[in-house]
Amino acid sequence: MKLLHRSPEHEFESSYGLPEALPAGEQILWQGSPNWFSLARHAFHLPALSAYFSFIILAKIISVALGDVAWSAELGSIALVIALSLLGLGLVAYLAYLAAQTTVYTLTNQRVVMRVGIVLTVSFNLPFKRIVRADIHEFADGTGNIPLQLAASDKIAYFHLWPHARPWYFAHPEPMLRSIPNVTVVAQQLTSAWQTVHAHQAMSNVSTGNAFAELAVEEQVA
Repeated sequence: MKLLHRSPEHEFESSYGLPEALPAGEQILWQGSPNWFSLARHAFHLPALSAYFSFIILAKIISVALGDVAWSAELGSIALVIALSLLGLGLVAYLAYLAAQTTVYTLTNQRVVMRVGIVLTVSFNLPFKRIVRADIHEFADGTGNIPLQLAASDKIAYFHLWPHARPWYFAHPEPMLRSIPNVTVVAQQLTSAWQTVHAHQAMSNVSTGNAFAELAVEEQVA
């Protein structure tokens, strides 16, 4: 997806998508944003809304056809229903577009950073040491989602994350990289970087007998 620009979005960003400069030794492995059309389909449910408004328009037309009122007298009301439906769908699509344009996901060799928010911008810093598990859900067009399960002691409010949250995980919300292009490639990079960090952590914990959870990447194709 082509972004509108590659410059810092806000004055407090030291570089594109990052609230502060990376420490020495940390480097960006991948950086990207959601595909807005995929986001509109899978996060904002544009196809389902389109079907709903189509049903309303069809019901209106049927009621006019079965009624005693002349078509000429009802054309204005039918046109109004169609116009309002198109307006609603357009607003949802535009909201998805804005959400995609203002979102930047950054994968480094140490963490995942999510810069999200249309009006109020928030950056979530997710070190690999606090990520327990990741899944992958790939769609038919090659875009997909990567939800990240955090350690039990870490919790981010669901509505602070939405739409960048795994659906229906309210008790322990999971941040999710939404509708990203080439999701399998990004998942492989994430897995490799995560394993490297935890391999070093495991070596440092050998003397204390501490263990660490393995990152499980499960693929689902829709």
